[in-house]
Amino acid sequence: MALCFCPCLSTSTLDHFKDVITALGMGLINGFMLPLLACSVIVEHKALQKCQLTYRNYMKPNIVMVDVGKWPIFTLLSPQEIASIRKACVFGTSANEAIYITHNDEVFVFGLNCSNCLGTGDNQSTIVPKKLEALCGKKINNLSYGSGPHVILSTEDGEVYAWGHNGYSQLGNGTTNQGITPIQVCTNLLIKRVIEVACGSHHSMALSSDGDVYAWGYNNCGQVGSGSTANQPTPRKVSNCLQTKMVVSIACGQTSSMAVIDNGEVYGWGYNGNGQLGLGNNGNQLTPCRVAALHGVCVLQITCGYAHTLALTDEGLLYSWGANTYGQLGTGNKSNQLSPAQIMMEKERVVEIAACHSSHTSAAKTQGGQVYMWGQCRGQSVVLPHLTHFTCTDDVFACFSTPAVMWRLLSVEHEDSLTVAESLKKEFDSPETSDLKFRVDGKYIHVHKAVLKIRCEHFRTMFQSYWNEDMKEVIEIDQFSYPVYRAFLEYLYTDSVDLPPEDAIGLLDLATSYCENRLKKLCQHIIKRGITVENAFSLLSAAVRYDAEDLEEFCFKFCVNHLTEVTQTAAFWQMDGPLLKEFIAKASKCGAFKN
Repeated sequence: MALCFCPCLSTSTLDHFKDVITALGMGLINGFMLPLLACSVIVEHKALQKCQLTYRNYMKPNIVMVDVGKWPIFTLLSPQEIASIRKACVFGTSANEAIYITHNDEVFVFGLNCSNCLGTGDNQSTIVPKKLEALCGKKINNLSYGSGPHVILSTEDGEVYAWGHNGYSQLGNGTTNQGITPIQVCTNLLIKRVIEVACGSHHSMALSSDGDVYAWGYNNCGQVGSGSTANQPTPRKVSNCLQTKMVVSIACGQTSSMAVIDNGEVYGWGYNGNGQLGLGNNGNQLTPCRVAALHGVCVLQITCGYAHTLALTDEGLLYSWGANTYGQLGTGNKSNQLSPAQIMMEKERVVEIAACHSSHTSAAKTQGGQVYMWGQCRGQSVVLPHLTHFTCTDDVFACFSTPAVMWRLLSVEHEDSLTVAESLKKEFDSPETSDLKFRVDGKYIHVHKAVLKIRCEHFRTMFQSYWNEDMKEVIEIDQFSYPVYRAFLEYLYTDSVDLPPEDAIGLLDLATSYCENRLKKLCQHIIKRGITVENAFSLLSAAVRYDAEDLEEFCFKFCVNHLTEVTQTAAFWQMDGPLLKEFIAKASKCGAFKN
């Protein structure tokens, strides 16, 4: 992150900033907070409202812990393929296309392939990921898509590639022919290093590292910013009042365009029929126009929905304007807003906002990690920010947006460190860290008293100071077999059970003795899945013995349904007399012996 300070900063302000840096170095604050703290330092002095501030790293912090499997299309991939994903984007009119980049920087696509938007060189759909050789090794860092759809991306080297729908020259190659493979966008961009791209329905924009904006494609409402409504076949610099400005971020609605400059001012152009430009009127703008209502406000992030706009300030305040048919502005009503309106977020600082030009859904994340959503949420109109259980705004779009597309190119962070659950699982039966051993059938199982006491009431009681077991380093177990007792102890570490049905009977006995009701249910589930003609009566006997009524009923029905076969097994003749009589009586009531 680059900060440019005005020379008139006071000594106290500079001292405060030094304190921030010191705290960062000591680990008292995290790096993500630095842009916010730095902003508060810069605007502390009233004379510094025009002080330049660049914040590209803050604008779209997209490395989050998120499960791409929440998007239905990714359920087509194997766990190994999911684990290989470093970046991904789901797009398309029905969220039926996806592109992802692996840790090896290989690029794959799969899905419906509308308008050749997969870039595979043909118009065939595919549920098996296909590699895009032309993009492998390019280090993609930014991607956007239109409604056709067409796809625009930029690389770390600042190159721009495009493919897909091109009916309005939105690929920037000077033609209206569909792009069947990724082709570099050259006109006016070869000498530029592009750091961000954005797409509307059928127009495209690119932002260069020196703050210039280029636009091309469909221009019926002036969304290209050229001063006319003629379509623009190749990238053209958006000038006029942006000519001398340093733009730091761009965003597109369906037919509108927005930009933020380095002093936090916001400019908009294009379609304004719903007030999505925030100019106080609903007239279209053929060239960029400053959002005057945000005077004195320093905007850090801006994002566009289908016909509405969200803006986040350096103070963590949220503003919205434009279309509000589904409550996507979060104002508590469905009235369009021609000028920015502040949205109250439970007095918490907002650190991220999210919207997508193909939907009417809005989302925001607070400094405390809470995620809110509003607007069109699975067909419902949510007119006020609604607190969710999600940990990132991306999940809102996976679960509630229509279509369920991604609002940005998602960078997936795979944690190198283990979770608490993974750490516990790893330490089961570990001699290095254990403080207790169980001896079963002559074999040792290494465990940790603290874990056992936390997870099991039986052990919590056992390891009281007045019990002998509390002082022992080795405890002998003779009432259960080694596989059964080991499976039980492992369950306390992993919350899962992996046993054959025959051993699950013994574990069911243990679970009954130790009053572990959840474990009983897991055992019953294993037994049900493993029932056969040969073991049906054995399992029925066990269910009766351990008072597992649900399992007993399941085994009984299986035996009745396969009565001829199960009565020929050894297990049938080994049933004790009372149980056999009870089975025959119950089976006769069900009409099992009518013939």
